Amino acid sequence: MNGLLLTDGYKTGHHQQYPVGTEEVYSNWTPRSNKYAPKGCDKVVSFGQQYVIQWLHDYFNDNFFSKPKELVCREIQEELSLYLGGSYDVSHYEELHDLQYLPIKVKSLPEGVEVPIRVPMLTVVNTIKEFYWVTNFLETILSTMLWQTMTSASIAILYKRIFKKWALITDSENVSFIDFQGHDFSMRGMGGLGSALSSGMGHASVFLGSDTLPVISGLRKYYNASGFIVGSVNATEHSVMCAGTKEDEIGTFQSLMNTYPKGILSVVSDTWNLWKVLTEYLPKLKDEVISRDGKLVIRPDSGDPVDIICGEMAQIGGQLPNEKGVIELLWDIFGGTINKEGFKVLDPHIGAIYGDSITTERAEQICQRLHDKGFATTNVVLGIGSFTYQFNTRDTFGFAMKATSVVVQGERREIFKDPITDDGIKKSAKGLIRVDFVDGEYKMVDQVSEVEENDGELQVIYQNGEFLNQIKLEQIRDRINKCV
Repeated sequence: MNGLLLTDGYKTGHHQQYPVGTEEVYSNWTPRSNKYAPKGCDKVVSFGQQYVIQWLHDYFNDNFFSKPKELVCREIQEELSLYLGGSYDVSHYEELHDLQYLPIKVKSLPEGVEVPIRVPMLTVVNTIKEFYWVTNFLETILSTMLWQTMTSASIAILYKRIFKKWALITDSENVSFIDFQGHDFSMRGMGGLGSALSSGMGHASVFLGSDTLPVISGLRKYYNASGFIVGSVNATEHSVMCAGTKEDEIGTFQSLMNTYPKGILSVVSDTWNLWKVLTEYLPKLKDEVISRDGKLVIRPDSGDPVDIICGEMAQIGGQLPNEKGVIELLWDIFGGTINKEGFKVLDPHIGAIYGDSITTERAEQICQRLHDKGFATTNVVLGIGSFTYQFNTRDTFGFAMKATSVVVQGERREIFKDPITDDGIKKSAKGLIRVDFVDGEYKMVDQVSEVEENDGELQVIYQNGEFLNQIKLEQIRDRINKCV
C-alpha cells in the first residue's frame, strides 16, 4: 500500500487549510482519561514508541521513498481525484519524495515507565518549514499503532500487581513465578495480525509467558531483544482430546505423558467432563504423574473461572467436585506442602491453568478465594486472552494526538482546544510542552519557551530519518518490574 494512504481521508486537504505562511505544527500524544480503563489502572505504561516509529520509517522507505516518484505520486493523484472529486494536486507529495525522508522530530518519554493521565508521552514536530503538514498527516497512523501497545502493557502491569500482592502474602519464596503467572492467549481473538503483535508486545513487556509467537520476531526487530524472549509449554487443544475419543480419555492422558516424559505438559481437561477427570482419571494416574519428571498442568476452559478454580464453597471441605474446585481437588489427590506462610502448595508434579474469560476483577477474586481456602495463589496460572486485550479502544485511556503550537509567518502561536460541550477530558495542553520528573512523578508543563522545551524528560528518538536514544527490551522490563 502506498505510504501516503496511511491517514484519514480528510487530512489530504489540510496542507491547503492551515493559515498562509504556516511553518511548523507541533503535536503531542497524551492519555486524557482512565474513565473506561479497568479499576486500578491509574497510570499508563510508556511502551511502543520505538516500535511504531521504526515501523513507520521502514514503511515509508519501502512503500514511498524507494519507489519511482512518478509511480507513487501518480497512483495517489488518481486515487484522491476519484475520492475527492476533481483533479488532486500532488506537488507537496512530490516534494516530500524528493526529500527522501520524513522531516519530523519525535520526542518520547522513556519506555517502561508509568505515566499519569494527562501527561504527554510523545511529541512530533516538522523540521522543515515546507512540510508543516506532515506532523498531523501522521497523526492517524501513529494513533492507530500506539494506543494498543500502551493499553495492553498498562493492563498487563495491573495483572502483575495483583499476582505479586497475593504471592507476597501466600508464597513469598516463589514471587518470581509471577513473571509466568499471566500467560498471553489472545492472538486468535485479536483484530488481525497487527493488533495481535501490538498487544502481544505490550503483554510481553510485562510478562514472560505468551503463546503469541509473532512477538518474538517483533521484539527482536524493534527492541534488539536477545536470548529468551517469551516462553510456553507443550499443550493440547480440544481437537487432540476429541481425536483420542471420549471413551478413552484416560488413555489420551497416558499417551501424552509418554510422549512428553519430561517438562511441563498442559492438558485441556473439560472437553467432556472436567469433574470426572479430577475425581476418576487423575486418582488412577497418580503414580504415573508423581513419577514423571515434570509437571502435569490441568486446564479447564469453560464455566465461571472463579468457581471452577476455587470451588463454589468459600471454605475448604466441600463434598461435591464443583464445591471444591480444581485446586482443592488436586490437593486431595496429590497433596503437597505447607509453606512458611502456612498456605498449601501443590506437589510440584501437578498444577492448573485457566485461560477463558479472565479479567483483572476475576484474577483478584481467584487469588482472594484461594487465599481464603488456605492455598497459595501461585498454584494457578491464568491465561490472559482477547477478553482482556481486545475489549478495549483508543478511548480506554482517552488517547489523542493534538496540535498545541504552530508557527505562522515566523510568529509562534499557542493553540489549544477546550470544547464548551465537553466534560473537560478533551481539553488540550497549550503551546510548547515540557515533561519534568518531580518527586518520583512525571508532570507536564505547557506554555514553555523553545529553550525550555528542549529540556525535560521527553528525549529525541527520531529526527530526519535517523534514530536516537534507542532502548532494548531488557531495559524496558527492568523499569516495569521496578513499578510492580
